[in-house]
Amino acid sequence: MHRIYNVLVKLSGVVLKSAGIFSPKLKEFTEGRKDLFSKLEGTIDPSKEHLWIHAASLGEFEMAVPILKMLKEKYPETKTVISFFSASGYKNKKEHPLVDHFTYLPLDTPKNAEKFLEIIQPKMAFFIKYDFWPNFLNELKKKEIRTFLISGVFRKDQAFFKAYGKWLKESLKAFEHFFVQNKESEDLLNSAGFKNVTVSGDTRFDRVAAQIEADNRIDFIEEFKQDHLLVVCGSTWPEDENLLLDFINSSSNIKFIIAPHEIKPEKIQKLEAGLQIPTVKYSDKDGKQLKDYSVLILDTIGLLGRAYSYANIAYVGGAAGTSGLHNILEPATFGVPIIIGENFSKFPEAERLRQLAGLFSVKNSAEFSAIMNKLYTNSEFRKKTGMIAGHFINSNTGATRILENYL
Repeated sequence: MHRIYNVLVKLSGVVLKSAGIFSPKLKEFTEGRKDLFSKLEGTIDPSKEHLWIHAASLGEFEMAVPILKMLKEKYPETKTVISFFSASGYKNKKEHPLVDHFTYLPLDTPKNAEKFLEIIQPKMAFFIKYDFWPNFLNELKKKEIRTFLISGVFRKDQAFFKAYGKWLKESLKAFEHFFVQNKESEDLLNSAGFKNVTVSGDTRFDRVAAQIEADNRIDFIEEFKQDHLLVVCGSTWPEDENLLLDFINSSSNIKFIIAPHEIKPEKIQKLEAGLQIPTVKYSDKDGKQLKDYSVLILDTIGLLGRAYSYANIAYVGGAAGTSGLHNILEPATFGVPIIIGENFSKFPEAERLRQLAGLFSVKNSAEFSAIMNKLYTNSEFRKKTGMIAGHFINSNTGATRILENYL
């Protein structure tokens, strides 16, 4: 099976190059990996010690930030290398004060894995949540490099726990220790013979909890909000916006910030066309009296996390369709009641917060309007729900400290 996997990976490299002609995303995927090794050789100083952290995409990178901060404090002379599998992750995080080198992860072939590790020669390697690449793991084991899984999540339907996935399970032996998010993951690993497991939780809780201590002030949001109740709708997709628009268009005393997940002009224009109350875009805000508008569209990136600090209620997008629920922990850390769509079965933190009554799931615009009306008119209910969300964050921090104590 491993040989078949290697053949398929090599074929995928050929296919992806051709597919890039038709898909801008696939083109970025392949173009970004051109001359990858020569670029690394030109930037990596072999006389320095390096720590390698792999994140599949931007969400996993955010999970890695508390780990990066801890590692920089613990090993101040060591350089950090972050690898991304996805183009979106790499594009959006080309610079960060805690990262010395950003790179794409090469395709998972034995030769690529050997060359990549020869150049970086990491003192330790950290994989965030998932994105298990067997050839890289095998090479890490071969070179006896200390390797850790951070905030891991395992499911019983994964190949590791099937008869045909024995060769994949073998690659997991590269991990010195598994730090996982929940007891279910620990039990699965134990059943597969791995006892080097600690339930540490999710580093995202540490990441968002630190946001409270940051400077979250945004002058133009203060000008826009004034004394009104503010609903921040973050990372919305068209399916989410279909749930929101009826209520938004019928509301006169509530302010709304909408931060679409995709800020392509045609997407923003379609959203604007559905809004029937005074609306202003971030890109057009200069010189305007923002207090006179009811909706502010954030057609930019990098402001949503701080915008949640002004919210009285938050809607987090992704679960109204099939694109995947976005980060509910960012608004929760500010003690904000949260509403999401109905498709969140693969997001255990959302299910736990829903069970605690700090989050509400809606199937349609009528259900959204119903819970919004209750949260709007009943301030005690809104306050209690927000307190539950905030406590949920505070009671789940500490994953980074557990890793630090182990190291």
